[in-house]
Amino acid sequence: MEKSEDISNLSVCGLDCSRCVDYENGKIRSLSSKLSELLNGYKRLAQMKAKNDPIFNGYPEFVRILSHFAEGSCGGCRSNNVKCPLDCHAKICGRERNIDFCFECEEFPCDKQFEGKLRERWIQRNIRIKEIGVANYYIEQSKLPRY
Repeated sequence: MEKSEDISNLSVCGLDCSRCVDYENGKIRSLSSKLSELLNGYKRLAQMKAKNDPIFNGYPEFVRILSHFAEGSCGGCRSNNVKCPLDCHAKICGRERNIDFCFECEEFPCDKQFEGKLRERWIQRNIRIKEIGVANYYIEQSKLPRY
């Protein structure tokens, strides 16, 4: 049986992979690609504008960052193509224990997952998923800033 879209887009730790800047099927990649297309050929105009507004001197760096966003290539934490920079034990543990979220584990919250503020947020996310359910949590998260 295939997992619901909500579960597929959420990582085992509770982060929303679909809103990550590196997610290959996310809005950030899609919108960055579209913006890159729309700005095609703008470099010459940016150079002219830089004469009156120095902010445009940074245009080449902006293009490099935008290009990076447009090339998002991570399949998300539930995929075999994970490129998340977080040192997250849950990605492996979830598969080993055949669970969708950390809160489903009898050892939650374990000592293997995160430290400090990141750990606190991980625990809070999982408690919230358990309280309101995956679908409601996914909707709730979609209304909050990802970063």
